[in-house]
Parts: sequence; structure tokens; C-alpha cells
Amino acid sequence: MFESLSDRLTATLKDLRGKGRLSPADVDATCREIRLALLEADVALPVVRTFIARIKERAKGAEVSAALNPAQQVVKVVNEELVGILGGETRRIQFAKTPPTVIMLAGLQGAGKTTLAGKLAQWLRGQGHTPLLVACDLQRPNAVTQLKVVGERAGVPVFAPHPGATTAGEAEGAGVGDPVAVARAGIEEAKARQHDVVVVDTAGRLGVDEALMQQAADIRDAISPDEVLFVLDAMIGQDAVATADAFRAGVGFTGVVLTKLDGDARGGAALSVREVTGQPILFASTGEKLDDFDVFHPERMASRILGMGDVLTLIEQAEQVFDAKQAEEAATKIGSGELTLEDFLEQMMAIRKMGPIANLLGMLPGAGQMKDAIGQIDEKQLDRVQAIIRGMTPAERANPKIINASRRLRIANGSGVKVSDVNQLVDRFFEARKMMSSMAGRMGLPGARKNQRSKKGKKGKKGGKGPTQPKMRGGFPGGFPGGLPAGMPDLSNMPAGLDQLPPGLEGIDLSQLKLPKK
Repeated sequence: MFESLSDRLTATLKDLRGKGRLSPADVDATCREIRLALLEADVALPVVRTFIARIKERAKGAEVSAALNPAQQVVKVVNEELVGILGGETRRIQFAKTPPTVIMLAGLQGAGKTTLAGKLAQWLRGQGHTPLLVACDLQRPNAVTQLKVVGERAGVPVFAPHPGATTAGEAEGAGVGDPVAVARAGIEEAKARQHDVVVVDTAGRLGVDEALMQQAADIRDAISPDEVLFVLDAMIGQDAVATADAFRAGVGFTGVVLTKLDGDARGGAALSVREVTGQPILFASTGEKLDDFDVFHPERMASRILGMGDVLTLIEQAEQVFDAKQAEEAATKIGSGELTLEDFLEQMMAIRKMGPIANLLGMLPGAGQMKDAIGQIDEKQLDRVQAIIRGMTPAERANPKIINASRRLRIANGSGVKVSDVNQLVDRFFEARKMMSSMAGRMGLPGARKNQRSKKGKKGKKGGKGPTQPKMRGGFPGGFPGGLPAGMPDLSNMPAGLDQLPPGLEGIDLSQLKLPKK
């Protein structure tokens, strides 16, 4: 989403970092490039003007001029102002003191409200809550059915007493049901079944109109929600500001949820809506799957836009899928060189649960410089590796050294790959295990330290005999089976010094030798 903006800002600030001193002209040129980058990203013009004015004021002040490294200080100023535009601090859901907490979703049709309702419900369930989905979108054909499917995938019950419209003709009629009554009944259902959170999915329109606003306002008045979340499609560009402003005036909302952040649009909506509406961005949706959803962190998003990576999010995702005990056991095996293909498969499956490999690598600092290589990553290759390992017997996974030629042929036929693919996997595994074991010794992992102590004990006590020197026969280790070649002098009786030459070299004048200069 922010790829083009990130590239422009990173290039601009990179040129700035190479300068030890900054003149007013340097600051003006940098601000001009940042301004163009934001406008090209579809950021609203009033937001751009405010942003650039703040950067200029701080960049030309004592904060930067008195700094030890002015260029780095300007980068820090840009990062802080970008965090401010995105909301400053992370804002969490405000739960009601007396359950249930009511969360109402509002927005245009096509923004992804129904799918988002399932994502939010699954996220709440993962936080230890017991959410209930309420289907109040009775006008869009099959919206109720879609919410039921999404709720089933999320493992969350759905309250849908009315089937809603099933065709476009029914949606235009008056007999589709009363969404206000459904919303009110959904709250009562949640109280009766002791659900502590209610997520109300409302209807949308293709554009802002009075009927949409009135229906959303009626539902809001009937259920008095604790949070009204405006679901915004991040790909609609400049129109995002006008739409958000219209909903703020007509319905009012307490937070924004950005959807379709995985798209290829310019992403100016994310940088505009917070500054224009004054309401924080609470969540971000980055894909079609229910897991592609997380809390919106302004400082992390700013860091990613400026090419600094998002290591904290990467760590949080790893903590969700990796078991601490298994990770510790794997680390010990790596240190001792006992890692098996079964362990490798488990670690790979855990990484796959974190999401696409390209997305994970994109969170690392400096990933923008490797985007061409990251874009060429083939996820299917990991599937082939998984198929090859699963085609092995438990004994072969535990001890890959027993995989001979006939076993490799059987594994290749069973997993649908070539024998060369199996050979490549096994060879690379041995190389990787050796490299990881060596690195673990430097890092001081428990298994590696144990290994080093055992190797040290094998060398014997201090002061003992050193390694046995090979016997010399004819001046060379092992000698020559048939004696010395013709013309070669016998060096076995070489004296300790060079004051006396061995037999056969008496005629050489050492003063004529041309030795290299020191």
C-alpha cells in the first residue's frame, strides 16, 4: 500500500543523511520532495500543508541546528510528525463497565464491513471475550448469509432472526425487515446468553445518502453503542476524506478501521482521515483471511513507511505461533548439532502460520532495498519442501544420514518431485545444521557450551603430550616408496642452523639469492 510513498521518502532522507551540515536551502529542498511524495500518495492537501509546515518549523529551529548530527535529527523530526498524523499513540477499544460492550460498524457498501465483523469477532475471542455478531444489514442481497458463514469460520455465534434480502428486487422493497428492531433484539440476546461483546453489522450504500445516514443514526440511538467504528476502504484515495467527514457529521464515530491495506493503491487515506476527522485509527485489515487483522500502531506504521521496518509486530506474531518450550528445545538441538528434519518441519510450519514470507521479510529494517529479491520469493517452494519431508519415514527424518540412493528415489516418487530436489534438500539441511551449530557456539547457547566442554575434555590435560608428528623418511611425511627421485638431495639430516649446508648443496652461493624485501 505505502510502497511508492516509502520509496520516495526513503530516497529523500537518504540523500539528507550524507550531509554533515544543513543549510536552509537543504531543508527547503527536502520539504519540497516530501510534499511531492505525499501529494502523489493521494494525501489530502490540507494535511500536506500542515505536515510540511511543522517539519519546516522544527527543522530550522534550535532542535536541529544544535544537534550533533543535524541530518539524523531531521529524519527523527519527520518520523515524529508522521506518527502524529497517524494518531500519536495506539488507541484501544473502550469496554463498557457493565457488559455487554456494544460495537457498531458503519461505512459504505464494499468497504468490507461484514468480513471485518468476523475478523474483529475472532480477534476479540482471542483476547478472552465472548462476542456475538448481530446481522442488521438486511438490504444487501445475501448479506445475512455471508455474516453467518464468516461467523462460523471465526467460531463466533451470529444473531440473525431475519434472513434479509436475497435478490436485488427484494432490497428495493419495504419488506426486508427492520434493522433497528434486530439490533435491539440482538442486545437482549447477548444479555440473556451472557456475551460480553456485541458486534453490530449495519447496511451500507454505494454512496453517501440521507437514507443511509438516517438508518445508521436510528440504530445508534436504539442500542447506544460504546464504540462506533467507521470502516474505510484505504484504496478510495482522496474521496476517503469526504466520506469520513460525511459520516462524522451524519452519524458520528469514535474510531476508524482501515481495510484493504494489502492493495496497490497509494494509501493517502490512512494519512488523511485521522488528521481531518480527529478520530483515531483503531484497527487495520491487510488481507482476505480472518487472521489478516491487527491493532493499528501509529509509530510502527510510520517506521514502515520510512523504511525502518516493524520488528515489534514481527516479534508479536512470532510469539503467537511459537511455543516457548518447543523453541527452547529447538535452540538446544541447534547448539548441539542434533537438529532433525522433523524439528525443521515444525519450525517451518510455525513460520508459515505467521503469514506470507514476503510480508514477514518486509517488516525487517532495510527491506525496501531488497524488495526485488523479496518479490521473487516462491511460496510454492516451501510446499515442495514440506511434501519431501512428509514423504520420509520417522527414522529418516530423525537421522537423514541413512537416506541412501534408493530411499531418495522412493521419497521423490512419493512427494511428486525429482531426485535432484531431494538431494538438494538433504545437502542444504546438513550445511545449515553445521552453520547453525557453529553460530550457536559463538552465541553461547546451552547445547553449544556443553559441546565445547566435551571437546575440551577430549584434548587431555594441560601440559600433556601434543599431537604425534608424522614420521619422516627421506625428508617428507611418509617418504617415497621407491626412494628419493634422481637429483633430489636428502634433507633428513638438515641441521638446525643454516651455517652448514647438507650434502648435495655445497656448491650453492647463498649470497646470490634474491630474497623479497620486508
